[in-house]
Amino acid sequence: MAQGNTYIHLKSENPIHLDIEFSCNSGEIFVIVGPSGSGKTTILRSISGLYTPNSGKIVCMGNNWFDSKEDINVSVQTRAAGFVFQDYALFPHLSVRENISIPISENDPSIRNELIDEYIELVHLTGLGDRLPHQLSGGQQQRVAVARAIARKPDILLLDEPFSSVDQQTRRFLVRELIQLKHKLNIPIIHVTHDLNEARRIADKLCIIHEGTGLQIDDPENVMTRPNSSRVASLTGQDNIYHGKIIKHDSESQSSYIQWHDITLICAYSPEFELGEEIDWMVPSSQVIEIIDPNNTNSDKNQLSGKIIDMIQLGEGTIISIGFEDNTDSLHMNYSTHHVKKHQIATGDNITVSLIPDGIHIMQY
Repeated sequence: MAQGNTYIHLKSENPIHLDIEFSCNSGEIFVIVGPSGSGKTTILRSISGLYTPNSGKIVCMGNNWFDSKEDINVSVQTRAAGFVFQDYALFPHLSVRENISIPISENDPSIRNELIDEYIELVHLTGLGDRLPHQLSGGQQQRVAVARAIARKPDILLLDEPFSSVDQQTRRFLVRELIQLKHKLNIPIIHVTHDLNEARRIADKLCIIHEGTGLQIDDPENVMTRPNSSRVASLTGQDNIYHGKIIKHDSESQSSYIQWHDITLICAYSPEFELGEEIDWMVPSSQVIEIIDPNNTNSDKNQLSGKIIDMIQLGEGTIISIGFEDNTDSLHMNYSTHHVKKHQIATGDNITVSLIPDGIHIMQY
């Protein structure tokens, strides 16, 4: 299959707002994450040609599929895009083999059958070729949809929440298979989902979208730990997001200081923010550590003492919420449920925690 890069720039106001620009390399999975109605599916439909944005440009493997300035808008049939829809869109009266055979153009029956067998094997459906869709599990139907999409020999693969209709165990298997498949296909893969955990596992690049606008595109770890705004932090599931002010930069110690209510916190050196500037800041719950001995001078940075105001057990983990006097904000930390039960930690207990300085991330207000 062809190799190259894909460039997408979409802008639209009516009837759907879109404002997003990104590129995706061959052998790369570009994941778009956002809530329902944020425009994820519309982006895929725009790339495939099923929807025409007001303006922009779509270049896939060096082929210009859409350019509003040049009045180029290649038809759906001409665009070499494999599309896996959320509901799979399999033909219910056709077998697995027949569904996969639809995009195969070879007239020689022996070649067609050989190709169909290759695609069936590629998606781990060997022995199921004669079954109808209703005789398959959700995960098997998803594999058929993927096989049919790649049977077009596409220059790009578009996946619209393909794992949303399967159970968690099947989803884990399918995620692993998708990662293996990207190396075999070596084409750009654009995958949309609302599941952050799924996105982090498979994304080479992660895009956070809200109301049609791409808010941040970056390495998944950077998006999760270094969001560029409080909106992105919120959309990525961060609980500890606050407002503060820059009060000091110390180049010698490579530290910056922020004021949060009446508390001074040390964080990583951030001279790009001016003294006195109001900022938003966040700290992942994993960077909030309980201090067993508050008198230990080795753990005196960013010590906060408060009271446990809420506890929510989520399987092996427990979310602990901490409240402070004269501070309307609460702080959240994760603890293993085993530790909570062993030490009989309970709501109403006093607790001292430390915020790891390098874990505090400053964002523009």
